Amino acid sequence: MKYLLVIGDGMADNPVPQLGGKTPLQAASIPTIDRMAARGLVGSVVNCPKPLPAGSETAILSIFGCDPRRYFTGRSPMEAAAVGIQMLPGDAAFRCNLVTLEDGDMPLAEKRILSHSAGSIDGESALASIGALLDDPRFAAALAAAEIEIHRFPAFRQLAIQHHSDIRGIRFTPPHDHLDEKAGPYFPTGNSRAETFAHLMRLAHEILDHHPVTEARRQAGKLPANGIWFWAEGTAVELPSFQEQYGCGGAVVSAVPLCHGIGVLRGLEMVEVEGATGELDTNFPGKLEAVWDKLQQYDFACLHLEAPDECTHNGDLPGKVQAIEWLDSRLVSPLLARLEQAGEDCRILLLSDHKTLTATRGHDGDPVPFLIYDSRRDTGRGCVYDEPSGEAGLFVEDGSRLLDMLFEKQAGETSRA
Repeated sequence: MKYLLVIGDGMADNPVPQLGGKTPLQAASIPTIDRMAARGLVGSVVNCPKPLPAGSETAILSIFGCDPRRYFTGRSPMEAAAVGIQMLPGDAAFRCNLVTLEDGDMPLAEKRILSHSAGSIDGESALASIGALLDDPRFAAALAAAEIEIHRFPAFRQLAIQHHSDIRGIRFTPPHDHLDEKAGPYFPTGNSRAETFAHLMRLAHEILDHHPVTEARRQAGKLPANGIWFWAEGTAVELPSFQEQYGCGGAVVSAVPLCHGIGVLRGLEMVEVEGATGELDTNFPGKLEAVWDKLQQYDFACLHLEAPDECTHNGDLPGKVQAIEWLDSRLVSPLLARLEQAGEDCRILLLSDHKTLTATRGHDGDPVPFLIYDSRRDTGRGCVYDEPSGEAGLFVEDGSRLLDMLFEKQAGETSRA
């Protein structure tokens, strides 16, 4: 028996007027996923329990069988695990996004957050932008005074570690939840220690705003990487063994450090695919082959697709629908066909981790639809996979139970009132 977990990040949504009142899942053509839904079990699940953040940092912990109310200490420590950063006692980790702040002569606090990813900045430009900061004597001195190290990566996602850190009482805010809003109200705040991070963000904007690297992006018609944004703070975390909990090893195929980090902390293999970008231009064939290869090696594999989420953050509704359709046609359909041709029984859990709303371009923690398919059985329910079908089906209040359901450790069914 093979077990496959498929996560379409942020693909669940609310009805969208531009789609005639349909959600992107309803508007997308996903015949293979709908065929699985017709034979399988469709319901809805809470992956982001309140009052924890509504995002992948809590949702994917849930989906991987770890109750975030017990294990969540912050997003960045899980990302640090993915890249082999060893956090020491007293360390705190932070995401340090390269972002786009509005051009103009107004005060920084008045400038709107235009992009949480500096326009999905490419790797070479990201390294050049963060390099411009780290090479600046003023910024380097401010980092040293704060005991902060920035680990550079070829993407908008940079990672910072602060030694001898105390993050209690500091409010950090995800930039993607406040796109097109003024930046000032969302700078780190809460106590005097927050000023360390706010100062670095102001200084970074001063250095980057008219730096040659930034001006080159403007001249090329691209959004400039003219700021940084600290968020996703957290301290070190340990997660229980996946092997001990479910009786098998496995692998995680993703372009996102968070997913890899959760997998690493659970003892799963991290699989990086060349050309996997986390965007709509990701290497679909490479991800397909990576998952298929790992299913020959293990009984469990996770396939994570970030593109629906990033398209929504970027305000690209057609791209979100396309990403959902390509999840079906380029990944799920060929994987299912290969399993069927090999005569391999399989159980598949497919879901969105959280909603990412077209209306706000931000995350939402409401229940999302899930699908469990078993190649050996036909439930005869005849559903499709979308939000209304999920709402009409079974309700799972605790997303950390989903893998128990996939591995048939419990029925997991909860009737709606």
